[in-house]
Amino acid sequence: MQQAEQLLKQYFGYNTFRMVQQQVIDNVLNEQDTLCVMPTGGGKSLCYQIPALALEGLTIVISPLISLMKDQVDMLRSNGIPAAFINSSLSFQEVAEVMRSVRNGGTKLLYIAPERLENDMFCQDLMGLNVSLIAIDEAHCISQWGHDFRPSYRSIHKIFTLWSKKPTVIALTATATPNVSEDICQLLQIDPDNVFISGFSRDNLTFKVLTGENRERYVKKYIENNRNEAGIIYAATRKSVESIYSMLYQSGIAVAKYHGGMYEEERNHEQNRFINDEAQVMVATNAFGMGINKTNVRFVMHYQMPRNIESYYQEAGRAGRDGLPSECILLYSSSDEQTQRFLIDQAQDQARIPIELQKLQHIIDYCHTEKCLQSYIVEYFGDEGVTECGKCANCADERPKIDVSQDAQKVLSCVVRMGQKFGKTITAQVLAGSRNKKVVDFQHLSTYGILKHMNAKEIAQFIDFLIAEQLLLVKPGQYPTIYVSEEGKGVLLAERKVLRRAVVEASVTKKDDPLFEQLRSIRKHIAEQEGVPPFVVFSDKSLRDMCDKMPMNEEEFLEVSGVGQNKLVKYGEFFIAAIKEYV
Repeated sequence: MQQAEQLLKQYFGYNTFRMVQQQVIDNVLNEQDTLCVMPTGGGKSLCYQIPALALEGLTIVISPLISLMKDQVDMLRSNGIPAAFINSSLSFQEVAEVMRSVRNGGTKLLYIAPERLENDMFCQDLMGLNVSLIAIDEAHCISQWGHDFRPSYRSIHKIFTLWSKKPTVIALTATATPNVSEDICQLLQIDPDNVFISGFSRDNLTFKVLTGENRERYVKKYIENNRNEAGIIYAATRKSVESIYSMLYQSGIAVAKYHGGMYEEERNHEQNRFINDEAQVMVATNAFGMGINKTNVRFVMHYQMPRNIESYYQEAGRAGRDGLPSECILLYSSSDEQTQRFLIDQAQDQARIPIELQKLQHIIDYCHTEKCLQSYIVEYFGDEGVTECGKCANCADERPKIDVSQDAQKVLSCVVRMGQKFGKTITAQVLAGSRNKKVVDFQHLSTYGILKHMNAKEIAQFIDFLIAEQLLLVKPGQYPTIYVSEEGKGVLLAERKVLRRAVVEASVTKKDDPLFEQLRSIRKHIAEQEGVPPFVVFSDKSLRDMCDKMPMNEEEFLEVSGVGQNKLVKYGEFFIAAIKEYV
């Protein structure tokens, strides 16, 4: 581990490992196959990059996306580490040149896509290499229970037999429920004792769910208040992306867009504009972002509710990868549920629909819970006993809760009287006393119209709240039905109260730091000259640390977070000069 710490300081500019990083690296260096579950921004990459430098031979990194490979290789080369990738963006001649460098020992880490391993000729080439470590990034793609299952990942384990001595294997992911972790371990034959979970909390992120907002107005106002900050806005459909993009473009915002309906060349152009800080805001479907290593994203906003908690946390986790405070905002509307059900119904693999519907219910509950939002998420991933974060929209809402026990009893009673075999919408209509033809048969019930002081939409939202509180449960299916839980029976019998409060709207206005803006300008100029994204030069966290420490010489500059020997030599004089001038 002493050698590992020296490599950490020399190449990456950090003095110590985080606790779980150290345990994982020690395990890998002792040739133990390992699963590392660590949240986005937690430093997963170092868990295989440091062993790659410490071990003899080549490290193969299996990665799902071209953009992810390019970002990682750019970052490693910037730190003076010989790395390369092979994917469909390279010509046959370029692939041959990379493999020549690998065979000659000129490459320490080689990034490849899982589909590449289905090529017999490529696998024969691998047989002749001294491979000491195989890193499987985004390992949740292996699991049929994962939110982003990729069949090609299921064949990775077959290459382990290419060498007389099997390389050490490390699988890494940010989003794995207990089911997914178990599936990964079973397929890769990883001992459960070699699973390391750092916890899923992201302490630098603030979570909010806003219901009933005028979404367009809110987005405009928020971005106006955060003019210098980079952010991502996720939307559920291509049509929504185009609409939001046009709205922001017409408002004079430097905006980019990304969705599956665009030509690949156009998508790449827009993605590069965002990565290179030429566009402040990226508006995209979930097709964007996996493996995007842009560290200075200060906010991620979901214009509509996503399909499941895994997708939401992975997408929201693209904020604040540098560890600085960032916001994750979900703008919820009841129509989002229908949109996601429609998208799930279009799935090619019909066998996965019941799993996806079950996952959808969890994100619906998240949008209606009044518990701590961060705790709700991490408990979903099996991280029990987590304390409240103290800063999410729910934790920060200091208004007193209202006793809604009587209204809750009326809803639960109605569900029982309707036989506990109908869905949320028709139940809400019965309670509202709707004259809809579908509810005529229920006019004889004593609960018909018993909540007519509310409209059907408000009642449906109240039912969602009761589901989130687990007083009502959902039987999933194409037409989900609701029924009363054991806890709900306690409410019916007046054995417990139900308290509820409204959601608070909140936004943050950030003040500019003149030195930070000056350093950011220098970073952008260097990045343009080198043809790399600005965060490859230095992260926002490094720039903020420069502002705090005000280094005046090379020795002091080396104490800045993220400054290693290579970056001191390449960039130190420019930033030191700017700081001296500012002082």
